Amino acid sequence: MSLSDFYKDHPNYRTRLVLHVRDSMEDTVQASAAALDLIKNKQVSAIIGPRTSTQAEFMMKMAKKSQVPIITFSATSPLLTSINNPYFVRATLDDSLQVEAIAATVKSFWWRSVVAMYVDDELGKGIMLHLSDVLQDVEVHRSVISPEPSDGQIYEELYKLMTNQTKVFVVHMEPGLGFRVLQKAREIGMMEEGYVWILSNGMTHMMRYTNHGRGLETMQGVLGVRSQVPKSKELKFPFEMEEEVRERQSIDGG
Repeated sequence: MSLSDFYKDHPNYRTRLVLHVRDSMEDTVQASAAALDLIKNKQVSAIIGPRTSTQAEFMMKMAKKSQVPIITFSATSPLLTSINNPYFVRATLDDSLQVEAIAATVKSFWWRSVVAMYVDDELGKGIMLHLSDVLQDVEVHRSVISPEPSDGQIYEELYKLMTNQTKVFVVHMEPGLGFRVLQKAREIGMMEEGYVWILSNGMTHMMRYTNHGRGLETMQGVLGVRSQVPKSKELKFPFEMEEEVRERQSIDGG
């Protein structure tokens, strides 16, 4: 849609952008293999992606060696910024910018201790460094979740947390996994009165699309942090077009 709009507004442009689509299947190795295929066999000029911070760290070395830029719109770990790589372009905000909002929320309610729930990968480790800095006056406990946990492992971790006095949880992980954690927490009564759940920006933004929109039911009573993009004429038109497409898809799908 964006390509057709661009060339409609610039009919004199002779150079045409060709898109080669690859599915990473949510797998870091598969994402790197797809990137290598695009670089070697398709000889692309740039790669849009990867989606996750873990995939980004893996692919950045490949981008630097091949001198093919990697443009990501969703890899948000602050750790990626510290890597000196002129071929890595981040078209989004990194997670360090949201910790002040999380800290302000915690301090405004005078909560003296919180549990930070995260995955021990680039996404999780990146925000924890900054979160610990801004919450120096608050006791921060850590709950580390496996990247691909079974339901039993999630229940085990949640039951362990139930025995602690701290009932305030800051959750920062991929939306799909975060939805599972919240769903299990609700099932065992950890979203009743007395518990507090704060979601980071990535989870808050994407949760509405998780599990075909059924994630909103699990999110009732959960507080989420969101980044704000000021309204402008430049942004209004693309977003209106996107909403029209979604409405048509919803109608066509019944």
